[in-house]
Amino acid sequence: MGVPAWVAELGDPPIAHAMAELRPAIEAVGEASGAVMGAYSSGDTAASAKADGSPVTEADLASHRILSAALAATGHAVLSEEGPAPARGAGEAAWIVDPLDGTSDFVSRTGEFTIMAGLVRSGRPVLGVIAQPAARAIFAAQDGAGSYRGHAGSWERLRVGPEREASECRAVCSRNHLSDTDRAVLASLGVAEAVQVGSSIKACRIAAGEADVYVATTGRMKQWDTCASWCVVTEAGGRMTDALGGELEYGPGNMAHERGIVASCGGRIHEIAVGECRAALG
Repeated sequence: MGVPAWVAELGDPPIAHAMAELRPAIEAVGEASGAVMGAYSSGDTAASAKADGSPVTEADLASHRILSAALAATGHAVLSEEGPAPARGAGEAAWIVDPLDGTSDFVSRTGEFTIMAGLVRSGRPVLGVIAQPAARAIFAAQDGAGSYRGHAGSWERLRVGPEREASECRAVCSRNHLSDTDRAVLASLGVAEAVQVGSSIKACRIAAGEADVYVATTGRMKQWDTCASWCVVTEAGGRMTDALGGELEYGPGNMAHERGIVASCGGRIHEIAVGECRAALG
């Protein structure tokens, strides 16, 4: 199938000292995007239930196969939501991949689904690439080198929005997994608006300055849900922590972020959101 033309036309983001893994990651999520959109366009969006009850489609599995093969060629282990956990040491570099983030949105045909690949070194994300196939956009971020959005043949540098009072902030929240506690925290924050959005597009909007805060208080999210997003948000000047303000962990072992997630443009709104989460979670 190969890399779609809209991805090939972008070339590389304007990063002076790009990691050797950056281009392979962009090409991998690009090729996976082509496979996913082929299924989406043909109407092949039927889902079955995995052992944990979550949905999976043939597009998830096709994307998984493409990403696993392409990224393994870089010499690093690949941990994919749709594959077995590879053996890896705590300090070993590894890819953490979500072949189709927002499967429910894919099935519901909202267009709000993404493909994510993040590279971790010594338990810390250092590279993140996210494709939003339906919008023909790619987000790419590298440790210390900034966060970028590629669309319509060119790249733009991303920066989070300015610090605002909570009452002026725009929140994004889950379309399919918004909990009662999430709703209570958003109400306590008193944000100007809260918009339900699918997949890692929420994090991308924060990185682009189009939203200010995102809260998820349950332990549902896994490392593959946040690894690439962590890079995109933090390299744009934002923050992503667990809901109690602790650092997110990306080592072998437990894949779940059991204490939830707060992502934001940083500054006071992040501390306020963490404080409200602490109060809500006891």
